[in-house]
Amino acid sequence: MSNKYFAHETAVIDPGCTIGDETKIWHFSHIMSGCSIGFRCNIGQNVVVSDSVTLGNNVKIQNNVSVYTGVICEDDVFLGPSMVFTNILNPRSAVVRKSEYIETLVKKGASIGANATILCGNEIGRYALIGAGTVVTKPVKDYALVVGNPSRQIGWVSEYGHRLNFNGEGNAECPESKQIYKLKDDMVMRIS
Repeated sequence: MSNKYFAHETAVIDPGCTIGDETKIWHFSHIMSGCSIGFRCNIGQNVVVSDSVTLGNNVKIQNNVSVYTGVICEDDVFLGPSMVFTNILNPRSAVVRKSEYIETLVKKGASIGANATILCGNEIGRYALIGAGTVVTKPVKDYALVVGNPSRQIGWVSEYGHRLNFNGEGNAECPESKQIYKLKDDMVMRIS
């Protein structure tokens, strides 16, 4: 375990976890054995990071989030306040299914809004933006803008989180970064 991270005195950090340099862990959070947290992460108040979870570098987790076993977040992921992950599709109190956890992958740069719910087994694409309160029931494409219950895609966003408006040739420019994106075959990629 690194000694170059900050943990508030009320945080509980179990032995056997890995925490990267410059990470901050705030009030009443619990970091469980066997998890791996990257560099420069920010773990908000009242967050649980469970056994075997992997968080990449620069992951931001807002208050009141539980990141359950089976979740993998790549670099630069944002998890909004009180959003929810699941890891079993048919939970029952009297039936132990710890050997049946289903993996959820949140790819690089994706953002999940406040109070959203991500049903396990779904992949959230690179730089996707999940709106507040959304219930994700199926995989989300790279750069997709997804809202609602159940989730539906309503557009595309740039790596800076701005909605993309594609011209007749399938090109769009991010108004902030000036990066250029291409829409082809219902997929978006950054081309410059």
